[in-house]
Amino acid sequence: MLKTRALTAAAMLAVFGSALFFLPQPGWVIFCAVLLGIAVWEWAALARLASAGCFFYTAFLVLLFVSPRYVYGWEANAPAWVYWASGVFWILVAPLWILRGQRLDNQAVLLVVGVLILVPAGAALVDLRSGAPALLLAVMGTVWISDSAAYFVGRRFGKRKLAPSISPGKTWEGVAGALVAVALYALVWAGAVAPGNPQVGGALAASAWFLPVVVGLAVVGIIGDLFESLIKRQAGVKDSGTLLPGHGGVLDRIDAPVAMLPLAVLAFMR
Repeated sequence: MLKTRALTAAAMLAVFGSALFFLPQPGWVIFCAVLLGIAVWEWAALARLASAGCFFYTAFLVLLFVSPRYVYGWEANAPAWVYWASGVFWILVAPLWILRGQRLDNQAVLLVVGVLILVPAGAALVDLRSGAPALLLAVMGTVWISDSAAYFVGRRFGKRKLAPSISPGKTWEGVAGALVAVALYALVWAGAVAPGNPQVGGALAASAWFLPVVVGLAVVGIIGDLFESLIKRQAGVKDSGTLLPGHGGVLDRIDAPVAMLPLAVLAFMR
């Protein structure tokens, strides 16, 4: 399984990296729209929509994502309130639902939450890339390092369960390992990368806030991971889909970035 996961991750990184650095802006928007569409379809399935409902819900959210850029220009950025709304959800609402183990049985609520979390994440992919492709790659590196450290540290040292009723495999030791690894990554980012490339970090990288901001993004990513696990457990499924061998669905792979990316826009671009 680990070999399959590694091969799939390498293929995804190759596709993502190629699109990130080589596609023109309209092509990148379309690439993100496809990624968003797959994630929205999986979310709609978790909300137990029928196939026709999944289609119309997915089409609506993709149109909501693409149409402003088509009207106002491919380089247009989403308004700040889009990211603030998503940020409030991830910082205040989602943690409460996770702590209470609250079931989201109301289909309408699930569909509204899907709009609130998925469309801003897609917009953030476009906006962060417009700042600099390397900035988006550096932000995504926070998630990749956090996930990898949590997996290996948790597997080796994990004893105390983080949220056994939601995601039994996650441990507090894994979280600690993830945050330490991200803190080291932030120090390298601020000390070695940002000074030579002001677009990758900007003024924030030179401030005392940089380390807690990057670690905070990792924490929000963990919240996103747990929240998707809560929704999957409620839906009675292990994975959101089967598209990615060893990883499940697209939502299974982007659960942390979905939560973290809108806040990254607020941190680095607003």
